Amino acid sequence: MSFKKETPLANAVFWAARKGNLALLQLLLNSGRVDADCKDSYGTTALMVASYSGHHECARELVMQGANVNLQRETGSTALFLAAQQGYNDIVKMLFEFGASTEFRTKEGGTALSAACQHGHSRVVETLLKNGASVHDQLNDGATPLFLASQEGHLTVARQLLTSGAKVNQQRQDGASPLWMAAQMGHSEVVRVLLLRGADRDADRQDGSTALFKAAFKGHNAVIEELLKFSPALGLLKNGSTALHAAVMGGNIKTVALLLSANADPSLPNKNNDLPADLTKNECILRILRPNLSNGS
Repeated sequence: MSFKKETPLANAVFWAARKGNLALLQLLLNSGRVDADCKDSYGTTALMVASYSGHHECARELVMQGANVNLQRETGSTALFLAAQQGYNDIVKMLFEFGASTEFRTKEGGTALSAACQHGHSRVVETLLKNGASVHDQLNDGATPLFLASQEGHLTVARQLLTSGAKVNQQRQDGASPLWMAAQMGHSEVVRVLLLRGADRDADRQDGSTALFKAAFKGHNAVIEELLKFSPALGLLKNGSTALHAAVMGGNIKTVALLLSANADPSLPNKNNDLPADLTKNECILRILRPNLSNGS
């Protein structure tokens, strides 16, 4: 966050807001020589700085002195967005008391709710939802608050959003769902909750990959075990690959063993030739596969 101000007094106001020096802030504002909404070259206000820095009393003083709670920086961020992003629930509540809106978006489409969900601030999420924030908000790329919480593994927040009506299978523009992203990142507990709430295990992204495929490629065995509980089927993807192919490509020995124990068929062809022709670097995996391949030939 930039701190280049328009006047020396404005610079002092920003310094006081950033450091939480309430006495100095009051002295400057009461002098009548500096506006409570003084800005830097990027449109940042002292209220935004206090909110981002977690200084509740300074933020309240600025509001009481006339600061506009809904001003936006060039990026689109507001004081509410910044407080929510940092997890300062007391400031979020105070801003709502003075008319803060959840409707403002950043240039990327982010809202205060999406910021709080991405960073796992469950108390802030609760406050935002009680004050009208929408669980159906989407970033410009289509990512929802549930998608962001699932991506980061924030289990409590994911549950809050689902209880509040978030769509469990809402996809990002590239086709990735919250389940697909949680599986790729290895968040097995989030995967379990999403499946219990009706997530489609076999939904595929635009590249044809499923949650099971991505978990196998990354070697996330705990995720695979959760996915297999909800459907033991281990069929071909649209591009002809399987989860077993993905595990071999990823060099994940334990994952190969897990999938074979779940009756993955090693004789299935890989129509797109995703397996490299020379697998010498995966010799240890081939030693696991060869007995099965021999039985299948």
